Amino acid sequence: MRSLSNEKSTNRVVFTDTHCHIHEESYEESEHAYIRALDAGIHQILCVGTDIKSSYEAVEFAETHDNAWAIIGIHPHEAKKEAGQLVKLEQLASRSSKIVGIGEIGLDYYYTHSPREDQVALLRLQIELARLHNLPISFHVREAFDDFWPIFESYKGLRGVLHSYTDTVPNLLKAVSKGLYIGVNGISTFAKDKKEVYSTIPLESLLLETDAPFLTPAPHRGKVNEPAFVTHVAQYICDLRSITPQELSRATERNAQTLFFNTKK
Repeated sequence: MRSLSNEKSTNRVVFTDTHCHIHEESYEESEHAYIRALDAGIHQILCVGTDIKSSYEAVEFAETHDNAWAIIGIHPHEAKKEAGQLVKLEQLASRSSKIVGIGEIGLDYYYTHSPREDQVALLRLQIELARLHNLPISFHVREAFDDFWPIFESYKGLRGVLHSYTDTVPNLLKAVSKGLYIGVNGISTFAKDKKEVYSTIPLESLLLETDAPFLTPAPHRGKVNEPAFVTHVAQYICDLRSITPQELSRATERNAQTLFFNTKK
């Protein structure tokens, strides 16, 4: 097994956590997690909103931490409750240069926290917001691709990532053909039935994430997840694909830069 920690000091292996929620933790916990991430070589952290409150918190965290950035949006679970608050999201989108995306937005039919029609309506409204501000999108799509693809295809030029991807190889290949990136997190380290999926993602389409404090990777299952644990996701991908940490770092850093930072408003 190649060691990320051993090679980092001499070959500058760095990674970006493109999706986490540590800004929703207590101040002390988020500060410690941020510092540990930087020490582990996670040099950029993207804090993602799931509702109006957490989106404001993501922006506040990003504005007070040099290596943190914000993605704002309303999760499909919150569609019924927060659809009327979209004007606040619109106001927030114009506020800060540290906002690098809209998300996480999408469709989730695994749970029924919000009716499907409410999810679809809110997804379209937030896609329009992303287009207005020329921002990429972090998509959450779970057991809903049959409805998602027609919506996605009705817009031209959308840029984004399928966050926490766990679906099929055919949907993966379809996403890649449409220019979407694929977000891989700790699920990859313990979802043994998804090895084909994670080995099929082209390196030029791969992004690393944690979804912290959720979805803790092996070998830390049972603990609270944090951005520093991107290194474990990276190690798993390196071993699965027989590539070096340097190769993975170069590819995923280039992808993160292209999607989130090359076209900032």
